[in-house]
Amino acid sequence: MLRRLKLSPQSLMFLEAGLIGLFFIQALRFLVGMLYNQSAGASITLTIQQLGMELLTPNPTDPAAVTRDITFSLLMLGLPVITLIFGRVRPFIMLAVLITAVGRAFMSLELVLTPTASAALVVGGGLMYVAYLARYRANLLPYMFVLALGADQLLRAYGNTLDPSWSIAYQNIQIGLSFLAVLLALFTVIWTETTPQPPLPAPQYGLIPFWGGIGLGALLFLQLSLLGMPNAIAGRADYEYTILVPLVTAATLLPLIPAVRGRVGAFIGTFDSSVRGWLWMLVIVLLIVAGTRLTGLIAAIALVISQFLVSTLWWWMLRRRTAKDRSFSGLWLVLGVLVFALLVACDLFTYEYAYVRSFSGDLAFLNDIIVPLLRGFSGLGIAVIILSVFLAALPMTQIRQRIPLAGGPTFMSIFALLVVAAASVGAYLLARPPVIQAPAGLEVMRVATYNIHGGTNEYFQPSLEEIATAIETSGANVVLLQEVEVGRLTSFGVDQALWLARNVGLGMDRRFYPTNEGLRGLAVLSSLPIAFDDGAPLSAIGERTGLQRVQIQPTPDSVITLYNTWLGYLLEPTEGLTIEAQEQDQQRQLGEIFQIIESHHPNGVLGRTIIGGTFNNVPDSPLVERMRQVGFIDPFAGMPVELGATLVRSGVARARLDYLWLRNLNPAEGVLVLDNPASDHRLAVAGILVE
Repeated sequence: MLRRLKLSPQSLMFLEAGLIGLFFIQALRFLVGMLYNQSAGASITLTIQQLGMELLTPNPTDPAAVTRDITFSLLMLGLPVITLIFGRVRPFIMLAVLITAVGRAFMSLELVLTPTASAALVVGGGLMYVAYLARYRANLLPYMFVLALGADQLLRAYGNTLDPSWSIAYQNIQIGLSFLAVLLALFTVIWTETTPQPPLPAPQYGLIPFWGGIGLGALLFLQLSLLGMPNAIAGRADYEYTILVPLVTAATLLPLIPAVRGRVGAFIGTFDSSVRGWLWMLVIVLLIVAGTRLTGLIAAIALVISQFLVSTLWWWMLRRRTAKDRSFSGLWLVLGVLVFALLVACDLFTYEYAYVRSFSGDLAFLNDIIVPLLRGFSGLGIAVIILSVFLAALPMTQIRQRIPLAGGPTFMSIFALLVVAAASVGAYLLARPPVIQAPAGLEVMRVATYNIHGGTNEYFQPSLEEIATAIETSGANVVLLQEVEVGRLTSFGVDQALWLARNVGLGMDRRFYPTNEGLRGLAVLSSLPIAFDDGAPLSAIGERTGLQRVQIQPTPDSVITLYNTWLGYLLEPTEGLTIEAQEQDQQRQLGEIFQIIESHHPNGVLGRTIIGGTFNNVPDSPLVERMRQVGFIDPFAGMPVELGATLVRSGVARARLDYLWLRNLNPAEGVLVLDNPASDHRLAVAGILVE
């Protein structure tokens, strides 16, 4: 039948593996983000319910449903263990394909299972598929992940870093792809069962060893947290996202070219087998350190090259199987999942260290060990990345008898080169920014400040689309954003500033200033021309923060300087961290802001200036009074708290914590706070006379 269709069984196997790999990568990213957000939301709901307070946001996170999703996810992640018993039954690979394809369709349809449980089903089925692939089609395993990551990058470029396959509009396409994957698997299973297969040992028979499981988990973390995401590289290197998209896609896919693999294999072969893996690891580490410590073009190039080197590691994750070998691939894949989860947890606390609270009751004995350990993750983002590189390269240090990177026929290299070139050009075209048209004859400029809470509402439910709606409804020309994330695993790897800029109205330009690990910070969206931007860090006893400066041109011959900030958050008192100490920290940060602004105006003349953001204190506090004393005008002054509150969260009184301060500018009509629950903060917008 395949001959009549003029289709090669090998090409069908490649396509099948690529589709299952794509489903797996998409679901894994989704699962990480949902488990984090749902757990955080359930914790808040439980706290509010225990205190007997009103839940303000409709449809709060259901703790019981979250518990069910977590339990189901843990069970699904153990699916590859099935291959320890049924691994010799080759047609069972069809079951793995069915589980993965059906689960991926359920993610869009939301039938029977929740989207989180469906994603867990896909991940479990995908791991089971990997175990069978390693056993019977080992030569396809690295292609599966490389093709999947390349396709994922193209989709995310089309969706402005947000995977469009999660939307309702993608349902029919996903159903078609799932059906295609099942059909391809049926064809290939029939072919392998009706065609004599070579005996052991042969290149197509392999297994994932102990070190391969560890390496695979670390490799997945590296790809989903940094190197496989152009927007994460752009955030770390402070470079232009649009330029990086085709470069990262090419770096990911280059190992598909046999000639490239042959050259890399020949280069590696010049080193002694006992040191070549360690040298490869060292080079990657040095490139990543340079890429995360430097900025600009050099940093971006270093990270792109490191992505190419890391992409070649997929060929080292398994070894050939002999007749005497017993495969424990399923077990080591579960180990790889644990390694991935551990690295994700470490990465999480490099951002959330400031919010670790002391244990109470029977768990108080952990306060001397666990609490300092978790708080100690501050500034260790690069250390977590280096640890993942070490673990990912371990399989290469253990394989010394052979080099799995080999060349191939010239025509295959030419074909693969064309595929890589087409994908890179396509990625560039998909990632191009829209043309932004500034409003002509602007007399009143509308400026807003909006703390978007990492793109979630107060129960950590994803709400980027609702946030975009709030910005568009406000009619703001310029928006100062706080708590913005541009590539964190827990926010699905989305560059929130870029996505909002390209999905609000006719589109806006955006500038981002990182305050924590390059991927969390402050952003400014503007439909008016941006002339300049920079930023400076502020000292903090809690989460790192900073001051972003952006200069806009509402008219060709005028400039307004915007300062965007987020001051330290006031947490419940804990040992050595009282409310008074935290307020002193806010005062110190405000003093640093004044010093930075003064350094920008050494002549003492302050031009037209706006300072906005989340000050995390109320209007009658000494902190806010200090702003009035130095001559800044509050256009929201006198507004009753019922109308002017910007913090609206269950369990706490409404309060105004977000401000817009004007200097040498006159407010116009149209001052309001939008009552939109897309975040636990509300968008505050004010009209300002341009002339």
